[in-house]
Amino acid sequence: MSIDNKQNKITKLITQLDLQQHIAEFESFFSRKHSLYIEGDQELHFRYIKALDALEFKAPPKIADFTEIKLHLKKHGVLNFEQIFEVIKVVRYFRYFKNRDLEGLIGEWMAKIITPEHFLEVEKYFTSEGKFEENLDETFFGLSQRIKEYKNEMSGSLKRMMNSSKLAGYLVDTQVHYINNEECLLVRGGFNHVLKGAVIGRSSGGFFYVAPDAILKTKEKIRYIEQEREAIFYNYAKEFSQKLAELLPFINFIDKEFTRFDNYQARVLFAKSKNLQLLKSQKDSKILLHEFIHPALHNAKPISVDFSKNILMITGVNAGGKTMLLKSILAAAFMAKYIIPMRLNENKSHIGNFKAIEAIIDDPQNVKNDISTFAGRMQQFAHIFGYKSALIGVDEIELGTDSDEAAALFKVILDDLIKRGHKVVVTTHHKRLAALMADRDDVELMAAVYDEGSRRPTYEFIQGIIGKSYAFETASRYGIANSLVNEAKKVYGDNSEKLSLLIERGSQLERELKQKHKAVDEKIEALQKKELALKEQKEELHRELQKQKAKLKREYDLAINEAKKAARGSDVKEIHRAMNAANKKLPREQKENIQREVTFKVGDEVKYHSQSGTIVAMKGKNEAIIEVNGMKVRVKTKHLKHTKIVKTKATTNVNLNVTKKAGLKCDLHGMRADEATEVLDKFLNDALINGWDEVIVYHGIGTGKLSYAVKEFLKQHPRVKGFEDAPQYMGGFGAKIVHL
Repeated sequence: MSIDNKQNKITKLITQLDLQQHIAEFESFFSRKHSLYIEGDQELHFRYIKALDALEFKAPPKIADFTEIKLHLKKHGVLNFEQIFEVIKVVRYFRYFKNRDLEGLIGEWMAKIITPEHFLEVEKYFTSEGKFEENLDETFFGLSQRIKEYKNEMSGSLKRMMNSSKLAGYLVDTQVHYINNEECLLVRGGFNHVLKGAVIGRSSGGFFYVAPDAILKTKEKIRYIEQEREAIFYNYAKEFSQKLAELLPFINFIDKEFTRFDNYQARVLFAKSKNLQLLKSQKDSKILLHEFIHPALHNAKPISVDFSKNILMITGVNAGGKTMLLKSILAAAFMAKYIIPMRLNENKSHIGNFKAIEAIIDDPQNVKNDISTFAGRMQQFAHIFGYKSALIGVDEIELGTDSDEAAALFKVILDDLIKRGHKVVVTTHHKRLAALMADRDDVELMAAVYDEGSRRPTYEFIQGIIGKSYAFETASRYGIANSLVNEAKKVYGDNSEKLSLLIERGSQLERELKQKHKAVDEKIEALQKKELALKEQKEELHRELQKQKAKLKREYDLAINEAKKAARGSDVKEIHRAMNAANKKLPREQKENIQREVTFKVGDEVKYHSQSGTIVAMKGKNEAIIEVNGMKVRVKTKHLKHTKIVKTKATTNVNLNVTKKAGLKCDLHGMRADEATEVLDKFLNDALINGWDEVIVYHGIGTGKLSYAVKEFLKQHPRVKGFEDAPQYMGGFGAKIVHL
């Protein structure tokens, strides 16, 4: 299919679904004209659109298409200043985003757009309005100043003429007129005695528009200067075009990126301007609309429909909104396919993706095609058999033929369409067709609701039932006499009326069930809110717990640092003082209120109410015999209390016993290598048992043999993490700091 045919088909569908105004308003947000569909990965496009939707930004300026600009540069042609400025506008708009230092997806995108230095040599010559910066060229600036002087001279000359006593009698008024872009005076006949000039027009009153010779001479000078200016303009345009031709790959790049960005920003800003939602089609065929409002309707009731099955059959009252529901379903699928903002609950809605969307809505019969309504419908159905995986909407499927024959025919047609992978929504008044399709698992029924009290449609829909057309009621509402309606009911017959009553009863029961479901949904929503509140409370408690843990860790680390500081001390008393300070900085255990089970045994001294006594016998765990003032009493143990209770207090202490056996220093001066390694091995074992992670070993400098032996031993020891020479004040090269 050609691009033009495809575009014509989209335009026709937009018209059929009453989306013309909505699409036109959306397209007005484009900076330049685009196709509605964004080529490429729709998932990726939608991620960028949502990322941009989270930002506040100004709309881009209107930008011309770059096709002609790039073609001129490719052929080394000369661009005019307006074309050059179109490129500059795009670069400046992207720079506006880069200067905001955005993070995330948009920030990463803008970081990839790098403007070449050579481009800045062109850009600097243009103001924000696209005018040439005359101050950057001395010659050009001088010419502009001369033009200003000549114009001032012309203005002064005209004022002097209008104030001249000789000319006063010929002047019709005292103002400067502009005829054919020429300054002139309006004078009466006979002016040539006092004014030399050219007549450039006549007024309706018979007066003359005269351009004085002095003014014309000055204007000739201005025209000459403007020609010089145009020559300078052309030279600059030629120079700029040469530089831009060298930057053609960059211009191609920003043109492509701006096309992407323009598609994104138009959707975002259009949605924000009308408080619409952005929803993308999913990779399935399910349609679930919640609180959707067709953009062509004002003050409409939101619709909610579950179209998960293959066929949705809409029946019910005339003028009850069946056709608009069909259009709404197709319109929602169309807008989701093209990511066009719409009004619905985006969190509860789901729209699948379809290769094609077809609407069989209009009556195909007209004078020109000489074809019947039914024949036209058959042509339309024959056309859609060529598609696969399409969403098809058929309004008044029985249009133009006998209802019983149509029911059988359209059942077979619908069966074949489903086999071809299509998804079909139809409106019908054929109860027979609806009944034939109702027993299928892949068919969803939906009925337009009629309010018996007000005798009007409610424009609401109930799923799962076949609706009555209410033809008699509709006829009465629109002015048909009641006598005629009653006669029609008699002709219709009692059995048919009973069927209608059964249908109405089903609708009533369904409405009651819908109200109950609504109440249950409200309760579920309330419970979900409570669940969310409890979840937030749990998260807050978790954050507080983590905060307290972090605090305890800081206190613990502080105590450990004090202990390490003590380990580096050289005096045993100083070590003890530092360790006591570290013990004070350790976080203390908090006392817990633990209830312990109270037990009693023979011989315990107890108190019973206000009397004191001794247990002389136990009757199980719950009863005891106590002796009080020489009398024995049998009582419940829950009424007894111990009169002597030993209390224990939980404490947390950190004690460090620094002895010669487990010291922090090991002095090997004067020892042989084998003796030193034996002493060092025992010292390290003691240090590990006492929990030290850092000690110091003194070996001296001497001949270096002892130092070498110590190094080799430490390298091979399995619990030594590392070692290095001690600081100068602790022994320098004659000692080692060992990490365990």
